[in-house]
Amino acid sequence: MNFTVPAETRCEIKFVAPELEYHRLLHWLSQHPYCFYQEYPDRQVNNIYFDSLDFQSYKDNISGASSRLKVRYRWYGSSVEPAQGALEIKCKRNQYSWKLIYDFKNTIDLGEGDWPQIRKALSRHLPSEAKKWVDTHPVPILLNRYQRKYFRCKHEKIRVTLDTVIRVYDQTRKPYPNLTFQTNMPRIFVMEVKFPRELRNKASEIIRDIPIRVSRHSKYICGFHSINGC
Repeated sequence: MNFTVPAETRCEIKFVAPELEYHRLLHWLSQHPYCFYQEYPDRQVNNIYFDSLDFQSYKDNISGASSRLKVRYRWYGSSVEPAQGALEIKCKRNQYSWKLIYDFKNTIDLGEGDWPQIRKALSRHLPSEAKKWVDTHPVPILLNRYQRKYFRCKHEKIRVTLDTVIRVYDQTRKPYPNLTFQTNMPRIFVMEVKFPRELRNKASEIIRDIPIRVSRHSKYICGFHSINGC
């Protein structure tokens, strides 16, 4: 699938490390000469990832296709009733990424109703341009949850997020949402450095002495593999 890259895109550099390295990374941020500060309070992020019948999003990510996307429903907080969530289409073209975000004002209670009913509710209350994504990606694959910290560089538009306590719940071949049984996930944390593309050189300078290694990583792919024992 080919995309037209919008003018406002960002770049992302990801780092993955064992949980034991987490406090070391926090110390690196707190002592950094570019003065990172906590931009927002911590919060829990929740995502339901959907894919096509032939798992095209998974295949494109595994193959490293230059143009690829992921479809997810995201909300924040600990509730299983994802009120005030949004359907997000995360698009990527080469090193550039951006999101199409469609707000969903109604409440979906994942404890009530099966997946066809939930998809129907999503489609009913989303704008028309968003419905095609629900129709072309009808298969619920997984629900993941994690705790996120938000940091920002004091003098540049460079942000850092730290995700910990990553949990995955298998939704494949399940008529109703699985909110109880987790898959086996490695005990890791994920750091993402996000910045406008014109700040690539500055971002490279900032992360030059980071004490963990850069890694290609996708929470969706990692979760997919945990479900299927890959």
